[in-house]
Amino acid sequence: MKKVVISYWSGTGNTETMAKQLAQGVSDAGGEAVLKPAAETTPDLVKEAAALAFGCPAMGAEVLEEETMEPFISRLGQAEVGGKPLGLFGSYDWGDGQWMRDWVERMKKLGANVDGEGIIAQLEPSESSLSQCYELGKRLAV
Repeated sequence: MKKVVISYWSGTGNTETMAKQLAQGVSDAGGEAVLKPAAETTPDLVKEAAALAFGCPAMGAEVLEEETMEPFISRLGQAEVGGKPLGLFGSYDWGDGQWMRDWVERMKKLGANVDGEGIIAQLEPSESSLSQCYELGKRLAV
Protein backbone atom coordinates (compact mmCIF):
# COMPACT_ATOMS: atom_id res chain seq x y z
CA MET A 1 0.00 0.00 0.00
CA LYS A 2 1.48 3.34 -1.07
CA LYS A 3 1.71 5.91 1.73
CA VAL A 4 0.64 9.41 0.63
CA VAL A 5 1.22 12.22 3.13
CA ILE A 6 -1.24 15.10 2.70
CA SER A 7 -0.21 18.14 4.71
CA TYR A 8 -2.13 21.41 4.68
CA TRP A 9 -2.88 24.71 6.39
CA SER A 10 -6.43 26.05 6.27
CA GLY A 11 -7.80 29.23 7.79
CA THR A 12 -11.45 29.06 6.67
CA GLY A 13 -11.79 25.34 5.98
CA ASN A 14 -11.68 25.59 2.18
CA THR A 15 -8.21 24.08 1.83
CA GLU A 16 -9.04 21.46 4.46
CA THR A 17 -12.07 20.43 2.39
CA MET A 18 -9.79 20.02 -0.63
CA ALA A 19 -7.33 17.96 1.46
CA LYS A 20 -10.08 15.61 2.63
CA GLN A 21 -11.27 15.06 -0.94
CA LEU A 22 -7.71 14.29 -2.01
CA ALA A 23 -7.38 11.79 0.87
CA GLN A 24 -10.59 10.09 -0.26
CA GLY A 25 -9.10 9.66 -3.74
CA VAL A 26 -5.95 8.10 -2.26
CA SER A 27 -8.00 5.68 -0.16
CA ASP A 28 -10.34 4.74 -3.00
CA ALA A 29 -7.33 3.93 -5.19
CA GLY A 30 -5.94 1.58 -2.54
CA GLY A 31 -3.34 3.89 -1.00
CA GLU A 32 -2.78 4.90 2.61
CA ALA A 33 -3.73 8.55 3.09
CA VAL A 34 -1.99 10.27 6.00
CA LEU A 35 -3.88 13.54 6.42
CA LYS A 36 -2.17 16.04 8.76
CA PRO A 37 -2.21 19.78 9.38
CA ALA A 38 1.19 21.29 8.54
CA ALA A 39 1.79 22.06 12.22
CA GLU A 40 1.69 18.29 12.93
CA THR A 41 3.75 17.17 9.92
CA THR A 42 7.43 16.46 10.47
CA PRO A 43 10.14 16.35 7.81
CA ASP A 44 10.70 12.70 8.78
CA LEU A 45 7.08 11.86 7.98
CA VAL A 46 7.47 13.58 4.61
CA LYS A 47 10.70 11.69 3.95
CA GLU A 48 9.04 8.32 4.68
CA ALA A 49 6.15 8.92 2.24
CA ALA A 50 6.01 7.48 -1.26
CA ALA A 51 4.04 10.49 -2.53
CA LEU A 52 3.03 13.89 -1.18
CA ALA A 53 0.36 16.56 -1.39
CA PHE A 54 0.63 20.00 0.20
CA GLY A 55 -2.21 22.49 0.51
CA CYS A 56 -2.28 26.15 1.47
CA PRO A 57 -4.44 29.12 0.53
CA ALA A 58 -2.98 32.32 -0.88
CA MET A 59 -2.29 34.86 1.83
CA GLY A 60 -1.36 38.55 1.75
CA ALA A 61 0.33 39.43 -1.52
CA GLU A 62 -0.14 35.88 -2.85
CA VAL A 63 2.24 34.00 -0.58
CA LEU A 64 2.00 30.88 1.58
CA GLU A 65 0.63 31.32 5.09
CA GLU A 66 3.62 32.72 6.99
CA GLU A 67 3.41 31.38 10.56
CA THR A 68 2.91 27.66 9.93
CA MET A 69 3.01 26.64 6.27
CA GLU A 70 5.97 28.72 5.11
CA PRO A 71 8.23 27.49 7.95
CA PHE A 72 7.10 23.90 7.26
CA ILE A 73 7.92 24.16 3.54
CA SER A 74 11.22 25.94 4.31
CA ARG A 75 12.36 22.97 6.43
CA LEU A 76 12.01 20.59 3.48
CA GLY A 77 14.80 19.84 1.08
CA GLN A 78 15.91 17.41 -1.61
CA ALA A 79 16.17 14.60 0.97
CA GLU A 80 12.47 14.88 1.83
CA VAL A 81 10.80 15.65 -1.52
CA GLY A 82 13.35 14.88 -4.23
CA GLY A 83 12.08 12.43 -6.85
CA LYS A 84 8.67 12.05 -5.22
CA PRO A 85 5.30 12.65 -6.86
CA LEU A 86 3.84 15.83 -5.34
CA GLY A 87 0.49 17.54 -5.73
CA LEU A 88 -0.16 21.13 -4.62
CA PHE A 89 -3.56 22.65 -3.90
CA GLY A 90 -5.24 25.58 -2.19
CA SER A 91 -7.84 28.30 -2.31
CA TYR A 92 -7.63 32.03 -2.88
CA ASP A 93 -9.79 35.14 -2.77
CA TRP A 94 -7.92 37.67 -4.90
CA GLY A 95 -5.08 37.71 -7.42
CA ASP A 96 -4.46 35.38 -10.30
CA GLY A 97 -2.83 32.35 -8.70
CA GLN A 98 0.75 33.62 -8.61
CA TRP A 99 1.32 31.98 -5.22
CA MET A 100 0.63 28.58 -6.76
CA ARG A 101 2.89 29.18 -9.76
CA ASP A 102 5.68 30.25 -7.39
CA TRP A 103 5.09 27.22 -5.16
CA VAL A 104 5.15 24.80 -8.10
CA GLU A 105 8.50 26.20 -9.26
CA ARG A 106 9.91 26.15 -5.74
CA MET A 107 9.05 22.48 -5.28
CA LYS A 108 10.42 21.56 -8.72
CA LYS A 109 13.73 23.19 -7.74
CA LEU A 110 13.83 20.82 -4.75
CA GLY A 111 13.52 17.89 -7.15
CA ALA A 112 9.87 16.98 -6.58
CA ASN A 113 7.87 15.55 -9.48
CA VAL A 114 5.07 18.11 -9.29
CA ASP A 115 1.76 16.95 -10.75
CA GLY A 116 0.48 19.63 -13.13
CA GLU A 117 0.19 23.29 -12.20
CA GLY A 118 -1.47 22.85 -8.81
CA ILE A 119 -5.19 22.90 -8.06
CA ILE A 120 -6.67 26.23 -7.05
CA ALA A 121 -10.19 27.12 -6.01
CA GLN A 122 -11.55 30.61 -5.64
CA LEU A 123 -13.00 30.80 -2.13
CA GLU A 124 -15.15 27.71 -1.47
CA PRO A 125 -14.05 24.77 -3.64
CA SER A 126 -16.38 24.01 -6.55
CA GLU A 127 -17.45 20.52 -7.57
CA SER A 128 -14.87 20.79 -10.37
CA SER A 129 -11.97 21.61 -8.05
CA LEU A 130 -13.04 18.90 -5.59
CA SER A 131 -13.15 16.41 -8.45
CA GLN A 132 -9.64 17.50 -9.45
CA CYS A 133 -8.47 16.89 -5.87
CA TYR A 134 -10.05 13.45 -5.83
CA GLU A 135 -8.39 12.53 -9.13
CA LEU A 136 -5.04 13.86 -7.90
CA GLY A 137 -5.35 11.61 -4.86
CA LYS A 138 -5.97 8.60 -7.09
CA ARG A 139 -2.92 9.45 -9.24
CA LEU A 140 -0.68 9.84 -6.21
CA ALA A 141 -1.81 6.47 -4.79
CA VAL A 142 -0.73 4.41 -7.81
